[in-house]
Amino acid sequence: MDSPREERLFRGQGGRMLLALSLGNATIALGALVLSPLLPTIIDSLEISPLAAGIALSVMWGLNAAGQFPGGRLSDQLTRKTLLVAGLLGLTVGFAVLAVSPTFLVFLLGTAIVGLSSGLFPSTAYATLSDLFDAKRGRAFGIYTAHWDLGGTLAAGLAVAVLAAFTWRAAFLPVLVLAVGVALLVHRFSDEPYRLSRVGLDVRGTGRRLLGDGHVRLVLLAYSLYLFTWQGAVSFLPTLLQVERGFSPAFAGGGFAVLFAIGIVVKPLSGTVGDRLGRTRVAFGALLTGALGLAVLILAPNAPLIVVGIVVFAVGLMAFSPPMLAYVMSLFPATSAGGDFGAVRTIYLGIGSLGPTYVGLVASVASYTAAFAGLVCALAASALLLGRITRQSSS
Repeated sequence: MDSPREERLFRGQGGRMLLALSLGNATIALGALVLSPLLPTIIDSLEISPLAAGIALSVMWGLNAAGQFPGGRLSDQLTRKTLLVAGLLGLTVGFAVLAVSPTFLVFLLGTAIVGLSSGLFPSTAYATLSDLFDAKRGRAFGIYTAHWDLGGTLAAGLAVAVLAAFTWRAAFLPVLVLAVGVALLVHRFSDEPYRLSRVGLDVRGTGRRLLGDGHVRLVLLAYSLYLFTWQGAVSFLPTLLQVERGFSPAFAGGGFAVLFAIGIVVKPLSGTVGDRLGRTRVAFGALLTGALGLAVLILAPNAPLIVVGIVVFAVGLMAFSPPMLAYVMSLFPATSAGGDFGAVRTIYLGIGSLGPTYVGLVASVASYTAAFAGLVCALAASALLLGRITRQSSS
């Protein structure tokens, strides 16, 4: 049974903060993921190679990973509110740079600022939700992460609308405005003060706690392989469909939108089911489903089967995170949860950020299909590791 306090939190402060943090997650997704459907146009506009485009995305996701640990640790020692608002205001700067970028180097700078600023937000947001929710943590994480997919769905529509009337750079202006608006909501809904002081990151202590535990190392490796697949596949799915399979930009953008639209429905469900049936069991089934869908996607000879592959891949891909995130958060004590969780995210997101560079490199020397076949193998390996984790957890 949920405590009366937790029930009220869904309607009171907990509900308000869940709303604000979820909108922040959607805003980050909208700005970062709109790059994927814009990528063919950006490559032509800036006259760069697929490898250069992949490196730019890897820089963004790599710095996003780098910001996770300090964001979580600082939020433990300062206040959650301080880091949340700082990350959102940093995003406005990054999106402003992307909106005016005339060259690849300026574009690269913009992706770097967006990556680092967005990295301060998620670990702090997860720690905030963990402070507010316990028995329903998976459900809360499911709602929060589903807004990432809402942002991804909107990103596809934003890209189509912008390219029909403006240059690709205009896509970042509405995102900038949204980031400012969400910062104001967090400022209003959080009752914490702002606090600035010198703090220690305790990198060695955190490293010993995490890397010294064999179970945590397995979790890190499984999640890293999942994120490697996620970043590589999502970043280049529209390009695969448009450039190599010969489909229209509208079809490619539609496939990208379907990926995230499914996540809006699947993530809250998987988080709730994981709370009830076992978080690692649900995550294991999600990985197997995702690997099957991705294999169908790259082997499908026609559009209908490609759509089937995208749908099945999306169900598996999006069902993994809520139960697995709740499981990972449960491994750490409350006093260091933000920093420890942030350190874990820094590691697996850092490895995952290499996915776009891998796809860009293999596509440059072979094909996008060959690159995506490698991603199927990575997802299958992640499932094998998670099966072992599930057995350890139940023993």
